[in-house]
Amino acid sequence: MQEIILSFITAFSLTYFAIPPIIQIALEKNLCDQPDERRVHKVPTPSLGGIAMFGGILFSLVLWTPQIAFGDLQYIFCSFILIFLIGAKDDISPVSATKKMGAQFIAAVILVFKSDIHLTSLHGLFGSHGLLPEWISITISIFTIIVIMNAFNLIDGINGLAGSLVALITGTLGCWFWLIGEMAYTVLAFSTAGAVLSFLRYNFSPAKIFMGDTGSLILGMICAILIIRFIEFNDSASDTSTYLFSSVPVVAIGIMIIPLFDTFRVFVTRAIRGHSPFKADRRHIHHLLIDYGFGHTQATGILMLTNMLFMMIVFSLDSLLDIHILLLLVILLATSSTYFLHRSVVLKNQTRS
Repeated sequence: MQEIILSFITAFSLTYFAIPPIIQIALEKNLCDQPDERRVHKVPTPSLGGIAMFGGILFSLVLWTPQIAFGDLQYIFCSFILIFLIGAKDDISPVSATKKMGAQFIAAVILVFKSDIHLTSLHGLFGSHGLLPEWISITISIFTIIVIMNAFNLIDGINGLAGSLVALITGTLGCWFWLIGEMAYTVLAFSTAGAVLSFLRYNFSPAKIFMGDTGSLILGMICAILIIRFIEFNDSASDTSTYLFSSVPVVAIGIMIIPLFDTFRVFVTRAIRGHSPFKADRRHIHHLLIDYGFGHTQATGILMLTNMLFMMIVFSLDSLLDIHILLLLVILLATSSTYFLHRSVVLKNQTRS
């Protein structure tokens, strides 16, 4: 327990004191995110917050991860550094989508092949309970890591949202890893939560700094690592039946519902309209809330509460419903709520005009 508290405090403190000089340097060197018609901020704002969080998380992990568990993290550190380098380069001078995707792919390959971060089974989803063929397991795992990394990159569109969701998700998963005795991932989760909560002090409206691609991609990678290990440990954990889930893939989706569903919805709607799924627009859920008239803090609060509600639903109904019925319920709730929000925005805009 001592390592958990100290890892949180260390990451929080280091990030907290690193951000002000980063803001000062970014303003002096004009290393800022410039406003345009798609972005919601109105003034140039530093976008290097991810550098401070990366430093806080890495330092805390090296300092407080129990020595016996440290070997599990060495290759994760390699992936972190790779994503940090490509993210920092993009925050300072834009990098092509192809290069960013290439770096993400390499980082995911390192995690899958060297850190054993991979999905071995569908855990009952679609009726599949056995081990997946190796090539399918590798493909699904790499795809999952890349999707989750980019989901957090895409959801980082208004002040406080991505950081708040990461704090909620890592805090929840960190408690679960602690309950089953997985200290390496517990320290990783609480170090991340500490760094993110510190960053939020400067990111809520009016934001003094953004996390940038450095932050969103690293935080997305950490969430991908934690959620995959969460799914896999549900099979391998022993003598912890109280804390295990019978429909763990759906529970994992429920824990990360806002970034995952928003990414899926945006990609589908862009494809239906004949646009590239990777072309930026204002169709994200947070943009709908802003267009409806909510402020950044209000929109962030609504989406946080929504994510918490879905967590409560999957936690409560996990042992009561079949995995496919629970999955259908989650999809229907997410789809219907987003549909009614979109219709409300359309009707409000029509009324204004």
